[in-house]
Amino acid sequence: MTTPSIRILSLDEWATLREMRLRTLTQSPQAFGGNLALETEWAPDQWRDQLKKFDYVAASINGQNVGGLSVEILDGDFGATCWIGSCWVDHAFRGQGVLRSIIAYLDSNAEEKGWQIQGLGVWVDNLTAIAAYEKLGFVAMGPQVASNSRPGNHYQRMIRTLNK
Repeated sequence: MTTPSIRILSLDEWATLREMRLRTLTQSPQAFGGNLALETEWAPDQWRDQLKKFDYVAASINGQNVGGLSVEILDGDFGATCWIGSCWVDHAFRGQGVLRSIIAYLDSNAEEKGWQIQGLGVWVDNLTAIAAYEKLGFVAMGPQVASNSRPGNHYQRMIRTLNK
């Protein structure tokens, strides 16, 4: 597999974020708390607002966006210094190290960006994602939590602490 190029999207790349997010929600709507119909209608300023709130990390291979995630700086559960959200890898590129490359990028920028203790939430029935996160060193923490965005669903918080 070709090693992906990893970068943080700039404010001017709102259309790239839009394309990736809508593809995410089209490919795997059950894996995310977003709403495809609602987000399809967002104006450019709403996408720019997302880029102001979070760092969006994108992975591309030969100019094609194949994965990404958002990172929010916060004082989170279980000591998390950042929260990873919207983690997605295109179906055609799963199992090829894309997520590992994105997490390695986070690690290489952790001290500068405040990403030393990484937290995320994953639906409890998404066993494939849970296994992938565990391979990267994430550990389930605390009880399952009821979802506000998807009533009746629960998510598991997972934490990963970088070695100092």
